[in-house]
Formats: sequence, structure tokens, C-alpha cells
Amino acid sequence: MKPRVVIDDSVNDPYAGIWFAVPGGFTEMPLDVLLASPASAEADRLREAIAPLVAAFPDAMARQQFIAQLASGQQLLRALREVGTVHCSLGVHHDDLGAGSGQALHSLFTVSWRDIAWSPRSVNAARAVASAEEHSDIEYLELPSGPASMGETVRTASPGSGIPALPLLQIQAYLPHPDCRRMAVLMLSTTAVERRLEYRAILRQIAELTSFESPLAEAQQN
Repeated sequence: MKPRVVIDDSVNDPYAGIWFAVPGGFTEMPLDVLLASPASAEADRLREAIAPLVAAFPDAMARQQFIAQLASGQQLLRALREVGTVHCSLGVHHDDLGAGSGQALHSLFTVSWRDIAWSPRSVNAARAVASAEEHSDIEYLELPSGPASMGETVRTASPGSGIPALPLLQIQAYLPHPDCRRMAVLMLSTTAVERRLEYRAILRQIAELTSFESPLAEAQQN
């Protein structure tokens, strides 16, 4: 049975520049809404959406903790946006392998744009993994969208950073755009380092379904 995939809303945006699909289990985080100005209509919709959730907490302390966590999450998303991130999804999957069977596994999937100097696409794909620090398991791909590369890093937060010192697996796929002046970086991050092969397969599947041309363009013209 083929895994179910979810088509991103970018499929209907003629100016998106990149179109992709993700497996089931990922939920998009609407960056424009989460990072909206406090006085905007988008911010009002966010407050209305989370109001029932906030009201469901049993006491004021729990509500304050949730609001603080939401603010921290917004800071992280703002930092991602500043480095060119245009899409962010949370992944929740059941671990059906080994001793951890039945537990929930969490991941973060992002799509970012990176400006690059002009070079042939195959050169840019190779350069992306060769120049990145501490990349391992480097792989060169020929995808439907063109040449690409993949690599992995495992990072641990430095002491005193306030972030739990858990190893964080980051798997990256580098897809040079046909204009040879920018690159799409697909990244899947998770603390489930022991599921490296499974998460790498997920990211490879997403990369294979990614296109720099709208898959509906021909149908819309007919």
C-alpha cells in the first residue's frame, strides 16, 4: 500500500515557486497567522482559535505556561522566517518499531530558500553538502525536479542554553532552482535519532514529490 500524502496549499498559488506534498501525520503551521501583527485581523483569528483551548486549562498557572510556550514557539518561527523559511509543519507519528512501539514520535519539517551564486545545478547540489559543517551520509540524487543532494547532522544544545540537551537529528535535502541562483532547502528535524533511516526515507519521498513548476498548471490551462 502506498503511503497517503497531503498536497500542500502552495499547489493553488501560482507565485509559490515551489510545490510539494508531505506524508500524512504532518500539520502545517500557518506562519502568516502565527507571526501576525498584534493589531491585525490574522492575530484576531489566532486569538479566537486558541481561546477555547486556553479556557480548557484547569487553572491560571497552566494557562500562563501555555501562553509562555506559545510565545517561545513564535520566537522560534520568527527566527526561521528571518533565514528564509516559507513553510513549517509539525509531524506526529506512532512508533511501530522495536521497544518504543506505540509511542508518539515528533518532528519538524521546514522549507527554506537560500540565495546562491550562479553555477550549474549539479555543482550547486554538490557544493551544498560539501560546504556544510559535519554533514554525514551524503547522497546525490537525480529527482524529477533536477539534481539534488542530501546530508545529515546531529546536534546537541550547548550547556546553559536553556534547551534540553537531547541529540537533534537534522536531515537536509538541497534542491537547486532551475534559475541556478537560489536553492530550496528541505529539512526534517527530530530527537528520535534511532529512527534515522525512517525519517530519511520520509524526506526523500517529499523531495521526490517536490516541483519547481505547478503540477496543476497544464490542467488549469485546459
